[in-house]
Amino acid sequence: MPNRKLRIGVIFGGKSGEHEVSLQSAKSVMDALDPLHYTTIPIGISKDGRWHVGKGAWKALEAKQPAALPAKSAENASSPSKRFINREIQGLSSVEVRRSPDWLPPALVNEIDLVFPVLHGTFGEDGTIQGLLEIVGIPYVGSGVLASALGMDKIAMKQVFSAVGIPQARWVGFTRASWTQDNGRIVREIEEQLGYPCFVKPANLGSSVGISKARDQRELVQAVHLALTYDRRVIVEEAIDAREIEIGILGNDHPMASVAGEILPEREFYDYEAKYQDGGAELRIPADLSAEERKAVESYAIQAFQAIDGAGLARVDFFVERGTGRVLVNEINTMPGFTRFSMYPKLWEASGLAYDKLLDRLIELALERHAERSQLLRSYDKA
Repeated sequence: MPNRKLRIGVIFGGKSGEHEVSLQSAKSVMDALDPLHYTTIPIGISKDGRWHVGKGAWKALEAKQPAALPAKSAENASSPSKRFINREIQGLSSVEVRRSPDWLPPALVNEIDLVFPVLHGTFGEDGTIQGLLEIVGIPYVGSGVLASALGMDKIAMKQVFSAVGIPQARWVGFTRASWTQDNGRIVREIEEQLGYPCFVKPANLGSSVGISKARDQRELVQAVHLALTYDRRVIVEEAIDAREIEIGILGNDHPMASVAGEILPEREFYDYEAKYQDGGAELRIPADLSAEERKAVESYAIQAFQAIDGAGLARVDFFVERGTGRVLVNEINTMPGFTRFSMYPKLWEASGLAYDKLLDRLIELALERHAERSQLLRSYDKA
C-alpha cells in the first residue's frame, strides 16, 4: 500500500431491491476503515438514481434505522441522468478533464484512489458499476464485470457451474415473455421436473428479496408473479431437505476459503428479515461437518469462484442434504452483506481475520488486480 492515506470512495444505496441492506453494510464498512490509513468519502445513490457526496450521503447513515437516501440533497445533488454528481468542473487542467467524459464526477475521477462499491443487487453487484469504474480506470474492491454479472444472474451462474461439473439442485428458468406466452407449459415443466415444494426466485437479485416457497400450483403462480415484479427472468429450484452451509472466499488468482458456517433459521427459510432486521437465525461457526463434507465445500467454493473469474471476495452457499451428506452448490454472492448479522465477515473472523484487517486485505487485493489489468495492452501496433 502507498505510504500516504488512501482516499476510499464507499458507494452505497442504489436503484435496487437491496437498497436498505446496502446502507447498513456501508455504515459498517465506513465505521471500520482505519482513519489513520484511509480517508473515507461516502457516495450515496438514492432509489431514483441521484448521487450524493459527503454530508447528504451521511444523513441517511446517521439515522437510527436508515431506510433510504433522500431524493434530493442540499449539497452535491444531481438529476437522475448521466451527470452522476452535480459538481462543476472548475479549476482542473485540460489534461485532467480529458481523463474521462465530461459527465463523470470529478469527485470520482480526480479525488479517489479506490472505490469500495458496497452495492447489493442490480445496478451495483451485477457488473454495471464495475463497468463504469473500468472505463474511468479506478481500482475497486471485488469482482470485475463478467464475474459480477454471472454471480448476480442465477440462471447464467448455474449454466456455468453445470459446464464445469459443479453439483447443484435441479432448476427451471424462464423469462417474463415465455411465462406470458405459455405459463401452462412452464407450470407443467416445473411440476414434472421439480415437484412441490419448490422455491421461486428473481434471477437477478439477492438477500432473499422476492423469494417464495410454493407448496402447490396456486402458490407457484403467485410466487412467479411476485418474482416478475423484481426481474424479467425467474428461476425455480427444487426444495432440498438440507442444512444450509456458507463459506467465504478471499483472494484473486489464488483464493482462500474460510471456515464453513451453518445457518439455522427460525423461519421456514433464511429470508430477508432474518438476515438483516431481527437476526431471526442462529449462525453456527464453524459448522459441524465431517472431514469429507468440509473438504467438499471448500473445494467446490474455490471452483465456483474460479469458474466465474471472481476477484477479491465472495460467499458461496451450499446445501448439504440430510441423510446422504450430498453437497450441492446453491449460489455464489460476489458482494455479500457486511452488516452486523452478515455471515461473510463472521466467517473470516472465525478464521482469524478481524473485520478491519479483512477490509485492509480487500483493498490490497483490489490494488493488486488493478495493477495487473494496467499491464494489458490496449492498442495494437502491427509493427
